[in-house]
Amino acid sequence: MRRLFGSVRSRATLAATLVVAVALVAAGAAVLLSLRSNLIDQAGTQAERTARNVAANLASGTAYAQLLDDEDDPVQVVDAGGTLVAATEDLQAISGTGTTEVKPQASTAATGGTGGTGGTGSTGAASSPGPSGSTDEDPDDEADGEDASPEPVENDSDGDVVLTDGSATIDGESADYRFAALPVELTGRGELTVYAGASLDAEQSAVSSATTVMLIGFPLLLGVVAGVTWLVTRRALRPVEGIRAEMAAITASEDLTRRVPVPDTHDEVARLARTTNETLAALETSVERQRRFVADASHELRSPIASLRTQLEVGAAHPELLDVDGAVEDTVRLQHLAADLLLLARLDAGERPVDARCDLAALAREQAAQRAGAGVSAETPEAAVEVTGSRGQLARVLGNLLDNGLRHARSAVTVGVRRDGQWAVLEVADDGDGVPEADRERVFERFVRLDDARSRDDGGAGLGLAIARDVAVRHGGTLTVRETATGGALFELRLPLA
Repeated sequence: MRRLFGSVRSRATLAATLVVAVALVAAGAAVLLSLRSNLIDQAGTQAERTARNVAANLASGTAYAQLLDDEDDPVQVVDAGGTLVAATEDLQAISGTGTTEVKPQASTAATGGTGGTGGTGSTGAASSPGPSGSTDEDPDDEADGEDASPEPVENDSDGDVVLTDGSATIDGESADYRFAALPVELTGRGELTVYAGASLDAEQSAVSSATTVMLIGFPLLLGVVAGVTWLVTRRALRPVEGIRAEMAAITASEDLTRRVPVPDTHDEVARLARTTNETLAALETSVERQRRFVADASHELRSPIASLRTQLEVGAAHPELLDVDGAVEDTVRLQHLAADLLLLARLDAGERPVDARCDLAALAREQAAQRAGAGVSAETPEAAVEVTGSRGQLARVLGNLLDNGLRHARSAVTVGVRRDGQWAVLEVADDGDGVPEADRERVFERFVRLDDARSRDDGGAGLGLAIARDVAVRHGGTLTVRETATGGALFELRLPLA
């Protein structure tokens, strides 16, 4: 199970199926509730309409015996005393109304007397009482030409209707009904209540059919959603599998020149592939640079070590031939080279400069004074030009630039410090031959010496300018080289002011 859902495709398919299932269940429940509510409301409206029709017939004076001849749905008429005075023909059982009686009885709540007697026959409707409580016509009224039927009265057919649910059995068939209870006030008959029912068979049939359709259709729809999601996810993740396979091959072969395939799309997978290739390119450059660095460092270290060993072996065999000064010079050169390599290693490891203030003008005057005898002069303002960073590393940068200028200058090297907006600018210029434009970036690479003919004793190991630029970048600045007005080299260090 863990392996089955360990893939993105499986989890995406499961998530999509669950979301659609929850949405379908919620939508289905809402549809069923709305359908049931609408159909029940329709049944209630039909029951209310039947009740009002019966009430209107009562108000018009229709006798109980003829009141419900045309009604197929269950209808009851109950007087104020709770006596059933009229009911639908063949009504055998009923619930949910004011009374469970199904056979009409003589009314005892008529305003004019004891009311009419119960009717006979299958209708079971009581005959309509006259105004005096008798079923006989008054001869005096006939003589006056007046109608002996009950007078139309204030029929509260627009009164409040109470809707209830119940059941009824008519002619041996039982069903659920929606009943409407409508009170009616009639002169001569008193207060009556009409209960009229409307069948809920349509509601139950529609809800049952909709439920069956949902129970069959929802699983099929979920299956379609799961299948489509599985196929779409597999197609979308196919480039990712290609990237993974290629990365595994690169890891196994350790060949950083290989690249992962980039799909012909403009989505996240394509951007992932391009970013991966950029990372591989940067890693390849870094590894190659590290290899060159190790090879060059080994080569540079081999020379002073071999020279020092030779002098020591000669001195051991022939003490009178020992060149002490040369041995010390090789040792110092070896010490400087080791210090440069250590600093480069710390810079490559991401060492951040300390957060301290340093007066660049004072530092320039100090470094120039140490080399004043070699022809170095300083042109700095009296006011402090402060930057933030490591004073030791910045002194190393300035020292490397001055030493580089002295190796190439004919007679003089000048160091200057000035402000330029939000920048502190330090310039080191010499009156030598300058740096060719094509080599103005290459001189900052490690172990690069433009004059291959000069000796290492005169030219150094080719790390000074590389260290200077790395330190400048770590301090948020830049180090560039251009030509002076006289044709010499001008190195410009820019650092943000403190």
